Amino acid sequence: MTGTEPQPAEGAEPPKRRLRWRGRRYSLSKIFFNFYLLVMGTFVAIAFFADALISTALKGITDDYARRFMRGTILMIEEDLFRHPKYSWDKRIRLLDEKFAYRLAIEERSNLNLPPPLLEQIDAGNIAIHRDGEVMYYALRKSGQVLVVGPLSPSHNPELQASGIPLEIRTRLLTWSVIGLLFAVALWFWVRPIWRDLEALRQTARALGEGDLAARSPGAQSKLFAPLTDTLDGMAEQIQRLIATQKELSSAISHELRTPIARLRFASEMMSEANSPEERQRLNTMMENDLEELDKLIDSSLTYARFERETPLLNLTRVDFAEWLEDQVDSLRILGRDMDLQLDLSQLPDNLSVSLDKKHMPQAISNLLRNALKYGKQQIRVSSHCEGDLIVVHVDDDGIGIPTAERERIFSAFTRLDRSRDRATGGYGLGLAITRRVMELHGGTASVTDSPLGGARFTLAWPQHPAAD
Repeated sequence: MTGTEPQPAEGAEPPKRRLRWRGRRYSLSKIFFNFYLLVMGTFVAIAFFADALISTALKGITDDYARRFMRGTILMIEEDLFRHPKYSWDKRIRLLDEKFAYRLAIEERSNLNLPPPLLEQIDAGNIAIHRDGEVMYYALRKSGQVLVVGPLSPSHNPELQASGIPLEIRTRLLTWSVIGLLFAVALWFWVRPIWRDLEALRQTARALGEGDLAARSPGAQSKLFAPLTDTLDGMAEQIQRLIATQKELSSAISHELRTPIARLRFASEMMSEANSPEERQRLNTMMENDLEELDKLIDSSLTYARFERETPLLNLTRVDFAEWLEDQVDSLRILGRDMDLQLDLSQLPDNLSVSLDKKHMPQAISNLLRNALKYGKQQIRVSSHCEGDLIVVHVDDDGIGIPTAERERIFSAFTRLDRSRDRATGGYGLGLAITRRVMELHGGTASVTDSPLGGARFTLAWPQHPAAD
């Protein structure tokens, strides 16, 4: 053994390295109980707080009602006591106490340990109610003694308490149990779809993290996660498209680089063997052309990759469209000295103002004109008109045209057709792809049909004032 790792056999595809995913599975029971405890606990706390708040707010009302309700009974007890001598009041109050369901007693005024507000009420001849146990105090007139009635509350009065759990507590327990059960059932039917969506998103994210870029989320069962699912799927599609574009560019560029590099190597070798100045000049011109070809390839590839990687921001500028289009055509007229390059602006309205990106839109027009100059025979015509809110530009040539089956494919990167529209005429199949991206950026379209001149008609159409999103 040498300690080196075994190398894969020649021609065999190396094994893919899979990333280890550490994400744990979502627990339905854990999510349910966490939600249940949180929501139910909050609900109970709010209920108790509201009950205490309402009870405090209504305390004055209930105390006033209790005074009026018990006043007749207290005055009857007072009248009965005053029918008997004062020394027999203790015996008499015990006899009366046996006839009532709450406690009756007589206390000396000086022995009462009550808050000052209650004592003031007693001294004023009013019925004072102590909140603790709802005990009532009433001063027996000119006797220095106070009648004590209560506690009236069942929780403080042993005589009113039944054996076992009090009815009030049993009622509360039953009520809260039913509420808790109904809430648990409702929460279960609400949490379960959320759990399913969370688990589906987790599995999709895990698949994407492990390199399966074709993984997509299933349809969300809850509206809560529908936007997140759509966003994740959109992100996955964007990543998949970017990686596919990167692979396509890398493969295509590496293939396209071989020809000019091979010609450069050949010219370099021939340069050392060339004897005549004419031969050296010819080889030098060949090498300059190859370097220019490489530069164009790199520039076009970077432009296309930039459009694929991210959507550039539109920097819209209002231009006089007729003047702007005439400038674009004139800038390339020198490339087709032997061609009849015509510009027809007769169908455009006078002083037509159009919003466009002055950096990217010239690329679209220039690519179509260069394409027509390469493949046209003698005549090229550029025309423009308006269709509603759209501005339409036609570029016609008298070349051999484009087959119907190939008219959509030519807008894909590194696509070239057979016959005369191939490498012999130059280009790398990126111009039309860039043109379509520019049109999409402006909210428009790029298409090709048959030309009245006999060749191909390329058409650009976009809104006169596109939105700068």
